[in-house]
Amino acid sequence: MFSQTISENDIRRIAIVGSGLAGLTAAIKLKKKGHDVTVFEKSRGPGGRLAAKRVAGGSADVGAQYFTARNPDFLPFLTEYAGKNSFGTWKGHLAFQNKQGQWQGFPEEPRYVGTPRMTAISRALAAHVNVVAETRIEQLVRNRDGWLLSDTGGEQVGQFDQVIITAPPAQARDLLAQSDLPELAAQLDDAVSRVLPCWAVAVRFEENPWPRHLGMRCDHPALYWVANNSSKPGRESANSEDKGVWWVLHANADWTEQNVDATPEQVTADLTAAFRELTGSDAKATDSVAHRWLYARSEGGANPGHLWFEEQGIGLAGDWLCGGRVEGAFDSASGLVSACSAKPVSR
Repeated sequence: MFSQTISENDIRRIAIVGSGLAGLTAAIKLKKKGHDVTVFEKSRGPGGRLAAKRVAGGSADVGAQYFTARNPDFLPFLTEYAGKNSFGTWKGHLAFQNKQGQWQGFPEEPRYVGTPRMTAISRALAAHVNVVAETRIEQLVRNRDGWLLSDTGGEQVGQFDQVIITAPPAQARDLLAQSDLPELAAQLDDAVSRVLPCWAVAVRFEENPWPRHLGMRCDHPALYWVANNSSKPGRESANSEDKGVWWVLHANADWTEQNVDATPEQVTADLTAAFRELTGSDAKATDSVAHRWLYARSEGGANPGHLWFEEQGIGLAGDWLCGGRVEGAFDSASGLVSACSAKPVSR
């Protein structure tokens, strides 16, 4: 047995734009290989679509609702780097609505959620890498030493050998275009057209308005998905006297596009009314919170897994390149790490 070390000429300075699951996976795997990795995140904290909103008694998942683990490497990775207590199995009956309005069960397979909220996973993963928050990367400038990155304030934030972009395709395309890389940017045109927006609303009801299912894919003019957030592990209210139930309502893409500039209050009222229509319930709503996703999920198109432009030393990863599921972000990042690590960097 021996310990293989990486030579100095093979150590890369790698910038990762975005701290969602794809960015954090890539950062951890590249750091494990001995590289010097910095993750830049435009928001205050990591997460991407593993997002949650603080609500009375806890939190509500307004982004990704659950994830599967069909890749045998995914759960071991989460267990090692996020911890076994950062996620759990969401047990219960999920259903989808057919064109006749009837409910049919989802295929049976284990489904997982972050505990006590989806962001628990990303925050735990982020503890293993260097994340620079509240820094939006505006431009990459090529020089003889690689790539010089600047933020939206015009400040130079570092020199890197390679850059991995895990932002949504529209933001990734803008960054490439602003970096005088029009040919690379043009390759994202189709992907940009396939990313759909989504209004998400979390609503608290005094009583459970729909005890039959825990989550439903809807065939409705306004609603795409609804879920009993309080049924997920770790979402029990800190107040033992609180009997309320939080439901998360996701609008479909067409409805969202038609109401993209509506106020959160109007969206909440409309989607709550749609949910009452869907379930036939008159349960009283007592609290709510809304969030607009301009880049929520990818639909259709090619699934190359990742994009690696070896000549430029730039790669792209994200669930939109690998089927659109949460697990796809892990698969995409893992494939990209293998591709960009294949050859040493020439300096």
